[in-house]
This record gives sequence, C-alpha cells and structure tokens, in this order.
Amino acid sequence: MKQYSNKTMKFGFTLIELLVVVAILGILASVGLGQFFTAQKRGRDTQRKESLASIARALEMYYNDHKQYPLSTGGNEGNIMIPGVATIYWGGEFTDGKTTYMKQLPKDPADNAHYFYMSDGTNFKLYAWIEHENDSCFLPGGACKEGGYLGTNCGPTTCNYCLASANTSCD
Repeated sequence: MKQYSNKTMKFGFTLIELLVVVAILGILASVGLGQFFTAQKRGRDTQRKESLASIARALEMYYNDHKQYPLSTGGNEGNIMIPGVATIYWGGEFTDGKTTYMKQLPKDPADNAHYFYMSDGTNFKLYAWIEHENDSCFLPGGACKEGGYLGTNCGPTTCNYCLASANTSCD
C-alpha cells in the first residue's frame, strides 16, 4: 500500500518576496532616471555653449566685413539688429543682405529658454542660461555667474553664462 504525505509542494513567491523585488526595482529605476535627467541637462548645456561659440564666430566675420558688430534690439530676447536691413530673430537667418553669416541662428534647446545678445556696435556679449548647477563653468574662473547677469533675460531666469568679444568682459 502506498503512503501519501500531507505535505504539498508549493511553487511561487510569497507576498514579502514580491514586495522586496518591487522595492529594489523602484530604487534602481529612480537612480537611473535621476542620472538620465542629469545627462539631459548636461547635453543641453553643452549645446548652448557650442551654439554661442558658433554665433560668436559669425559675429566676428560680420565685424571683419563691416568694422562693427550688429546692434542689439534690447527687449526681453536681445535680438540682433542690422541697421537698414532687418532685425534677426533667434532661429532666423543671420545676413546683411549680401552675405549669409549663419543660415539659421540657433535657438536654445529648452522650450522655455532663449539666448540673449547685447551690443553697442563696438563689442558684443552673448548670454545663455546654464541649467546644471554643477557645470564646469561655475568653477573659479569659469564663464558662469552665480545669480546671473543683471539686465538679461534667458526665459526661466536671468542668464548665467556669458561669451563676449575679445575687447570686453562679461561683467
């Protein structure tokens, strides 16, 4: 005669085991998402710096042709104004009517931010908003200013990154 045991084999996980696994996955996901958002900010900041450097090169080419920098319009975006030709808006073509210096002036990669330009014709200053607070431009001697530059508006706040012509400083 066969004997049957009262023990039945259970397969699966207990509720506690499942909760521990879900908690671990949640922690890993939050760490990963934090790093993802940090990488996005750093990428946008790098793009801002490269865009301003490209604009600065175009402005120097304009200066070589006209012996002055284009004026700024003031206002809240500080657009580029070429007297007698046009006001050039961010995203538009930077041209004097004869020469195209940039096919398209870059726009800020963030939806809520924009670049700012200031010039009286003898020098220029280009401003942007750097969003990652640990960016290298905040180190001593860097191009970022804690609290931003007064009189500039880069969208969410005052601009805190500056690139200027060789004959002036950002301060």
